[in-house]
Amino acid sequence: MKLFLFDFDGVLVESLDIYEKAVSSSLAGMNKPLKRGREEFLELFEGNFYESLAQRGVDLKEFMEVSGSLLAQVDYTRMHPVTAMIPIVEKLQKNNLLLVISSNHSRTISVALEKFNLHGCFQEVLGSDFLFSKKDKMHYAAQKYQIAPDDIYYIGDTTGDIQEGRAAGVKTVGVTWGWHSQEKMAAARPDYLFNEPQELLQLNPGN
Repeated sequence: MKLFLFDFDGVLVESLDIYEKAVSSSLAGMNKPLKRGREEFLELFEGNFYESLAQRGVDLKEFMEVSGSLLAQVDYTRMHPVTAMIPIVEKLQKNNLLLVISSNHSRTISVALEKFNLHGCFQEVLGSDFLFSKKDKMHYAAQKYQIAPDDIYYIGDTTGDIQEGRAAGVKTVGVTWGWHSQEKMAAARPDYLFNEPQELLQLNPGN
């Protein structure tokens, strides 16, 4: 049995516009605006998102309150899945364990997964309301499910995902259909780099 840990935004769902707007509006309301638009927004994910905010002098407690209020107003039923990922998730969940590990809020993720009829494929959703650090969430998952690190894969679309997966000691899987470019993802040197969802099945040849 393998443990597949999925990032949410960019990997499973096309949510860049929604999430960028919520974060940018939150930071502007806190007088910590992003001055370079999307480029600066994506830089926040070159490491741990919340650590990046803290380094910019953002009060994380205040940010969670402000951003939570804005995100609660978003109509997530209009969010679109990465369509090609749906059959891949359904195949990988057979005889394996799947979790979502994300910087987004668990409630937001669960609503979207329900809409996509994927909620039953995931054992747990570990969002920002659980822990800020993805590395710590990976450690939690490894301990709880007693899976060896060589059989744990973190699938992410930002260089920060790869950094945290490597720090957690799990196999890192970079995908290029998400938020960071193929060049950025390649430079992060994940254990695997995939351009198409179908390639994820290589991680579990029995499927």
